[in-house]
Amino acid sequence: MMKYAIIVPDGAADVPLDEFKGQTALEAAETPNMDRISSEGRQGLARTVPEGMEPGSDVAQMSLLGYDPRRYYSGRAPIEAVARNIKLSLDDWVFRCNLITIADGKMEDHSAGHISTEEAGTLIKELDEELGSDQMRFYTGVSYRHLLVFKGRDFDVQTNPPHDHIGTAVEKLLPRGKGADVLIDLMARSQQLFADHDINKVRSDLGENQVSSIWLWGQGKRAQMERFEKRFGLKGAAITAVDLVKGLAKLIGFDLISVPGATGFTDTNYRGKGSAAVEALQKYDIVFVHIEAPDEASHGGNAQAKKEAIEQVDKHIVGPVLEALEGRDKWRILVMPDHPTPVATGAHSGEPVPFAMAGTDVKGILNTTFSEANAAKSGFRIENGFELMEYFLRS
Repeated sequence: MMKYAIIVPDGAADVPLDEFKGQTALEAAETPNMDRISSEGRQGLARTVPEGMEPGSDVAQMSLLGYDPRRYYSGRAPIEAVARNIKLSLDDWVFRCNLITIADGKMEDHSAGHISTEEAGTLIKELDEELGSDQMRFYTGVSYRHLLVFKGRDFDVQTNPPHDHIGTAVEKLLPRGKGADVLIDLMARSQQLFADHDINKVRSDLGENQVSSIWLWGQGKRAQMERFEKRFGLKGAAITAVDLVKGLAKLIGFDLISVPGATGFTDTNYRGKGSAAVEALQKYDIVFVHIEAPDEASHGGNAQAKKEAIEQVDKHIVGPVLEALEGRDKWRILVMPDHPTPVATGAHSGEPVPFAMAGTDVKGILNTTFSEANAAKSGFRIENGFELMEYFLRS
């Protein structure tokens, strides 16, 4: 039986950086295992964000898992609601609710200094007690990532993801459209609640970013997707610290494997994720490993942290998984970011991403290291990114 592994260093793709003398973070990083996959197998480019769609991880990860976002996408927040086991009626609306830092009227930090889940939980609980009702409930997530569910209200609004607009005046980013006034009012009321909160006083004393406000975005209604095993005949598992990917995994019927110390940030437990993936290959046909760290480093404008995160992924995840697969008769491995997140902008972009695959019956194109430029030189390009899964599994 063929075994498959997919490893996703989120947001790892980039453009040439002055910090690395014109190299991208992927090119500057020491990645012997990714390089082996690309040189012994094949690499190419895949467009994971369809033209006209926002370049979010939700859309890109859906493509990467083999599902056409133009058919299945209903918003980011509904996917995260699945991860948190929040039951939605067909008419419910759910919004992503970030805890953010505003400074001088501008979006300073999309994560309020990567606030701890414990601190965030206290704030969201108090927010729900003050503003929640039978028609509106706040739900605690992880760190800065939370959810707000509305019942009995209709929306037709445009919202903006905070991580793509660091440094932009908040007034320019506020929701627009039907129901926007409700969202803007809630954000304003949260600012009043947080202004003199004890948690912010402590964070200020410690020199940490304070929680200025909630930020509502990523809205949608209940998500539904076809099961992966029904489509491809394979039983799968996912390893991730991020609710978005957990929600997608649950929607397509993947089991979730929890790894202690997996944080969704640059301090995540890379070694633990690699070990869990190797163990999961004993039980599952396909294992999907997602690592948020390169994306978070990009949002923070930290090129060195991005490079180091990519190296950790290569050493502690790609390496052990590749070694475990090579001990089997039939196997394939795929490594690719979901979308680019250039350090220079700190925002997601929709350009095609490089991928590299190797294993049973995979014939090489170029004997080169893994990078954006080399993937482009291969001439192998998949315009509809969701079709890459079928190619990876079947070709």
